[in-house]
Amino acid sequence: MISVYDIPDLSPDEFARFAELIHQKASITLKEHKIVLLSNRLRRRLHELQLSDYESYYRYLQSGQDPEEMSRFFEVITTNETYFWRTTQNFELLKQDLMPAILADHPGREIHFWSAGCSSGEEPYNLAMELVEGMKQLGPFPFTIRASDLSERMVQFAREGRYQGRKIDRVPPAILRRYFREDEDNAGHYYVRADVKQRVAFHAENLFETRVGPFHCIFCRNVMIYFSRQDQLKLVSRFYEALLPGGYLVIGHSESLHMFDTPFETRQFANGVAYHKKRV
Repeated sequence: MISVYDIPDLSPDEFARFAELIHQKASITLKEHKIVLLSNRLRRRLHELQLSDYESYYRYLQSGQDPEEMSRFFEVITTNETYFWRTTQNFELLKQDLMPAILADHPGREIHFWSAGCSSGEEPYNLAMELVEGMKQLGPFPFTIRASDLSERMVQFAREGRYQGRKIDRVPPAILRRYFREDEDNAGHYYVRADVKQRVAFHAENLFETRVGPFHCIFCRNVMIYFSRQDQLKLVSRFYEALLPGGYLVIGHSESLHMFDTPFETRQFANGVAYHKKRV
């Protein structure tokens, strides 16, 4: 049996080959200093498949022998810890600052959101829960959430809506009782309730290829870090096109658009920054 310790680091040429494939398929840019990180993540996958070298894995990927392997490959390289109630400031920004403005601009209209790069579903479900909670102050309003991720496997996981452990550790107890139900056969495992799930539509799609919208608000947090500046600008332009005039883009707290020349207007609110598509 092949051990993970039997598999060396990627050579520079092997790294370049995988990096080119990653950019070709997903527009994700991997810099040379990521060679050890990619080696460690692929090494585990090679061990699971009992493949002895990276060339064999590359051929396996390209062969289409397992249609789901390309999806697994992208999960390996984009793994980013995600859980409910992560960076709650973004949700306070939404409830306290953005939603009053959006509802004032669109009274009685269904409000459309896009969670772009939703991973395993925590963000869009969290968004739905916060919006329902916000109705206590703002009054009832209809809304829908489109949630997108490159990985079909992640989308399938998200649709199931079953979480445990660190994924739900930060969920306030009252929210856990209100919007989740515990799996009767597995203590500590929770399902998102059906009335929340029905508000979110999940799609496996490449953000650079899909044409969707229009939306009143787009959440794309901790996604652009995977792309080159050129591709980041392309993505920001797509988001701008997908927003209704007066709509907002929310990105990760460590991300910024200040280095780009875009039509977005930077708006500083009490609970954070959002990027506004001005009305004509």
